[in-house]
Amino acid sequence: MAITLGPNQYGKAEVRLVTVQREGTVHHLKDLTVSTSLRGDLAATHLTGDNADVVATDTQKNTVYAFAKESPVGEIEDFALRLGRHFVDSFEHISGARILIDEHGWNRISGHDHAFSQAGSEKRTTAVTVQDGQAWVVSGLDDLVVLKSTGSEFHGFPRDEYTTLAETNDRILATAVTARWRYQGDGIDWATSHAEVRRILLETFADKHSLSLQQTLYAMGEAVLKERGEVAEVRLSLPNKHHFLVDLSPFGLKNDNEVFYAADRPYGLIEGVVFRDDAEDPGLAWHTLAAF
Repeated sequence: MAITLGPNQYGKAEVRLVTVQREGTVHHLKDLTVSTSLRGDLAATHLTGDNADVVATDTQKNTVYAFAKESPVGEIEDFALRLGRHFVDSFEHISGARILIDEHGWNRISGHDHAFSQAGSEKRTTAVTVQDGQAWVVSGLDDLVVLKSTGSEFHGFPRDEYTTLAETNDRILATAVTARWRYQGDGIDWATSHAEVRRILLETFADKHSLSLQQTLYAMGEAVLKERGEVAEVRLSLPNKHHFLVDLSPFGLKNDNEVFYAADRPYGLIEGVVFRDDAEDPGLAWHTLAAF
């Protein structure tokens, strides 16, 4: 029986990085979590413990901090590309690098040059892979919590002896959007593109009269692809944050879709990919994307 080492990578996970860029009394804050992973011919360290080709994970961490000092972080996509290309170009035995960055938002407190409030749980994300002279960029967002109090239905589903869910023509629809989109082309304005994709996702969620969360998912992805030519495909993960009507009949009260209880679990989880057939790298296996 032959035993063989399969695909592998290693790196430094979740390096916390906060930078303050000072322009006189006005300060600009960046709050990031950066993870690096390197790939290459690393059989020796696995099979014999020979570390001659291993760029220490501590070195990877230090590189993140040094790069943040040497030039402004800027957009997270650009920072990830700089890091990935550095590792691949600087070490002959490293053939690929994957850089994951989450950006934690802060809002400037009105009227203050250097005081901020945290924006909440929503994060901007990017995942960049540099390999074989190419780079792939997958950006996105996590925990964009949205809710509409009407404009959503759910009915016509099959029923069997285990079905208890009532059909409805009017319900609360709520979810926490996790979205990833793969970029194509060059010269992309990352900040503008991210802001526009986010806007499109929000507006489509709000405007689309929904017969199912699946229908809403497709509409959101379709709208992004129609408006943003730099996006090749969109992946969405939408947990259904259920809101159930409270039975007020024991108190002699009628509940006209006004009083609900929010259930945190279990929840439906709706996931899918929407892509354009003329995208670059059709069928690409998302080099950069970790599981949702």
